[in-house]
Amino acid sequence: MLKRFLYIMAALLLFIGSPAWSASYQYMDAQTVKQKLETHAPLSLVDIQVEEDYAQHRIVGALPSYAYPVKTAEDRAKLTAISQQLMTSEAPVVVVCPRGGGGAKRAYDYLLTQGIDAKRLFILEQGQHGWPFPELLVKN
Repeated sequence: MLKRFLYIMAALLLFIGSPAWSASYQYMDAQTVKQKLETHAPLSLVDIQVEEDYAQHRIVGALPSYAYPVKTAEDRAKLTAISQQLMTSEAPVVVVCPRGGGGAKRAYDYLLTQGIDAKRLFILEQGQHGWPFPELLVKN
């Protein structure tokens, strides 16, 4: 009985300590992103929308990855290509996903594993769908 209890406790500690559950995500609001874009402050926007959505609407200057929903090795490989480019800069990195939820968190977690410093990494609050500044959108 004690042995079973210890296994359960060990499993629980592993589960609670996993990155997906223990991660504390940093967010950047749309107003701050807008200000950085307008003042040409260093900023890397990593857009993970699928290709069709990116083609329809995206924030000016966003780097396409087409990695959404960031659930497969193929999705993560798309982020790997961009992570190399992000490592050459010290600029803040803002993940843009459709709504700023699960896909953004998975991208954030993956970019951390690729060596992007947690201090530089953010998620755009409310994602692409919550972007309130049409003057800073590219639409097709």
